Amino acid sequence: MMLLRTAINDMVPRQLRNLITTKLESFFAKFQSGNQVSLKIDRSWDRTSGKNRNELYHAAHEYLPSRINRTYKTLKVGKLEDCKNLVLAVDGNHEVVDEFEGSKFTWMLDEKTEKDSSKPKYTFILSFHEKQREKAMERYIPHVLRTYEAMKAEQKIVKIYSRSCDYWEQSELTHPATFDTLALDPELKTSIIDDLDRFLRRKELYKRVGKPWKRGYLLYGPPGTGKSSLVAAIANYLKFDVYDLELNSVFSNSDLMRAIRNTSNRSIIVIEDIDCNKEVQPRSPTEALSSPQDSESDKDGFGKGKGFTLSGLLNYMDGLWSSCGEERIMVFTTNHKERIDGALLRPGRMDMHINLSFLKGKGFRVLASNYLGLDGHHPLFQQIDDLLEKTEVTPAVVAEHLMRYEDPHHSLEAIVKFLTQMDAQNQLDLQFTTTTPST
Repeated sequence: MMLLRTAINDMVPRQLRNLITTKLESFFAKFQSGNQVSLKIDRSWDRTSGKNRNELYHAAHEYLPSRINRTYKTLKVGKLEDCKNLVLAVDGNHEVVDEFEGSKFTWMLDEKTEKDSSKPKYTFILSFHEKQREKAMERYIPHVLRTYEAMKAEQKIVKIYSRSCDYWEQSELTHPATFDTLALDPELKTSIIDDLDRFLRRKELYKRVGKPWKRGYLLYGPPGTGKSSLVAAIANYLKFDVYDLELNSVFSNSDLMRAIRNTSNRSIIVIEDIDCNKEVQPRSPTEALSSPQDSESDKDGFGKGKGFTLSGLLNYMDGLWSSCGEERIMVFTTNHKERIDGALLRPGRMDMHINLSFLKGKGFRVLASNYLGLDGHHPLFQQIDDLLEKTEVTPAVVAEHLMRYEDPHHSLEAIVKFLTQMDAQNQLDLQFTTTTPST
């Protein structure tokens, strides 16, 4: 027998041996079909309405191309607009065999055209030996789903959504900001990253203590200090989509809830310049007593008046509606923190307050590295650090000056000149203020 096997291996080409083996397995499989279990996996769980997206179908669609090897002769191939590489897909009515923990699982994409529709209906058929039923349901299918989630996280293109009437319109978020490029104090940068990481890994803690899995941030500081860039850096770091919600486009509390309800999990909802809306500004005691948003008819924040109310916003932030969705981040930005009603500022609503102030020496080092390629020491750095301590200048202004020169030394000399002029002007303004008599 050993001599016969050796002779066959020597005389019969490998491709022919594989073909013979495949045909024999297919032949004997016909006699074992009674022992096979087949699972139908439709695109939608409710095929009559097309609703209830079947995640397992989409998981198989992405997972199976990674299991295709060079022996497959019929494949679908294409190039998608948002992908850098070619995309492979399983062709209809062709089998893909996947081995998992020593067992074989056979997939086939069944394609049929129904009488009442011109479009084909696709269904994945997963087949395996009945002895592997427990392994398939408890380990193999969860393995496919986990692999799919990992592939999505690795390949995800971050989207930014803006609201048009009742719908969110999406675009690709191409903002290149990362935490490495932000001109922030390193300690502040580290504290933000640590807070984000801690939030992501605490799903079970939030569930155990009975809190919605969400986090609120307030970014405040003068214009040009990098609030929008920080939002983009957070989105790129977490691979979370961004929903840009303009409160002046919200017509009522119900409209606010509808807008937020239509956002996805693992997303960032951004409300910029929140202090510009009258509803969130501090109220006098008289206004607080007479405000309709505090009446019995509006305790839930869903009054019928025009425009949203503060109570409506609070209801989303930590009321019953705060539990619609999970793994969400709410970011508010403002140039004037003091203009925001104190009810919004407390923990549970805006959990972390991040002060993005004027540029200082450590932040300038980041700009010098990004714009000039200077990662080490430079003789002018100390002089610039001293000037930054005496002036109030934003990272955006300094970055604009750095872009005017290609030579690093000339660029730093120009920064020194610019900051020196600012300091001199500040001294003149101060002197004028102290010598001018008050009226």
